[in-house]
Amino acid sequence: MPVTIAREPVRQPEVLRLLEMSDAYMADLYPAESNHLLDVSSLEKPGVEFFVARNDGRIVGCCALVDAGDGTAEIKRMFVDPESRGLSIGRRLMEMLDSAGREMGLVAIRLETGISQPEALGLYRRFGYVEIGPFGTYKADPLSLFMEKQLLPE
Repeated sequence: MPVTIAREPVRQPEVLRLLEMSDAYMADLYPAESNHLLDVSSLEKPGVEFFVARNDGRIVGCCALVDAGDGTAEIKRMFVDPESRGLSIGRRLMEMLDSAGREMGLVAIRLETGISQPEALGLYRRFGYVEIGPFGTYKADPLSLFMEKQLLPE
């Protein structure tokens, strides 16, 4: 069975395990005040599209697209199980986010990420994300980078 990516509920044991792994990873890299992670209940709110990547049926990655209500949305909780890295799961999730953003009629997708994640930064840049200033409720933080990709109609 190939890698699949689909909208799925957040409250699944394997997804919760991934989110816990993500929390631990981020806590190792950044102080609490520089971590901007959404909790499970926030991921279940209206305006949030949650995607799950599966490899041979096993959940190996996830991400969310949170509609800001102004023609933009933000990528949140993007994470790939370390045991599944190198399988292009991140690339496939980014392709799904682009597609979903276009379906939603967005003009741009934004994200906040940390400076200590070179692989993630490289992935975002390959997908056309460029650095911008803080957006929404974010404040400037020397440990954060803010990025955006303009979505052009296809």
